[in-house]
Amino acid sequence: MSNDRIIRCITSDGAVVISAAETSDIVFKASRIHRTSPVASAALGRLLTAASIMGAQLKQENASVTLRINSENSELGAVIAVSDSKGNVRGYVQNPLCKTEYYENGKINVGKAVGKNGVLNVMRDYGMGDPYIGMVPLVSGEVAEDITNYYATSEQIPTVCALGVLLDKESHEVMLSGGFLLQLLPGADEETIKKVEDNISRIEPVTTMLAKGMSIKDICDKALEGFEVEILDEMPIEYKCVCSREKVVKALSMMSDDDIRASAEEKGHAEASCHFCNKIYRFSKKELEEIIELKHSKENNE
Repeated sequence: MSNDRIIRCITSDGAVVISAAETSDIVFKASRIHRTSPVASAALGRLLTAASIMGAQLKQENASVTLRINSENSELGAVIAVSDSKGNVRGYVQNPLCKTEYYENGKINVGKAVGKNGVLNVMRDYGMGDPYIGMVPLVSGEVAEDITNYYATSEQIPTVCALGVLLDKESHEVMLSGGFLLQLLPGADEETIKKVEDNISRIEPVTTMLAKGMSIKDICDKALEGFEVEILDEMPIEYKCVCSREKVVKALSMMSDDDIRASAEEKGHAEASCHFCNKIYRFSKKELEEIIELKHSKENNE
């Protein structure tokens, strides 16, 4: 059971809003599912945290946000995270075994593995009509800076994003993960901006604060020191895949009859695996014939 939570707060004058999340269990689970190298754990973990925070900002019940980072020279390949409107997330990285390189200070060089010659795609699907899609060039590949740049460029919202994943130096297992997204609202004056900038210049890395035992509310208070802070909401979040056998059947039904049958030729049965949780769905030749029959039955009734 996940102990991860997300909290959203606003200053009493309505000038600044902040969302903070602890995602340690989520990122640990993701690293176990995908058997990620240290740099893949860090990159995927940061993107999962960002997606969770951005997803929880969506107001519609069935809405979702998908973040995708891809670069021409990326060693990781595409890194993808999807969140629902409750902040529950899932994700994967194309090359989970990517080699890990480190900066001189011992920190993981996420930017090199992600690559800079690429884009961050943000897709918000509100469950009705066409999704909203925003796209910005990567500025560093370190993820937090790229999220900050997305808001500044695509949505013209002054934003500070901080994301962190702490791994055990020997086992490389995920120990702590979290982040926050702070945004200035139209009511922010020069004094407010200066106060926020001062706070951010002094604030410690998110994983350092979590390691000290600080709660996500403590982190919000630290970022908004000197302001009166009100809690908008707080809720549990988890790594949550939404795949199902029914969805795989629906996908198979979109294929031609010959392609459906051909999918079972090599092994005697068809297999489909989920990118997000690695679950494998198997279908016998008999079950595939039943899918074909059902497909034609629906076509005839339309």
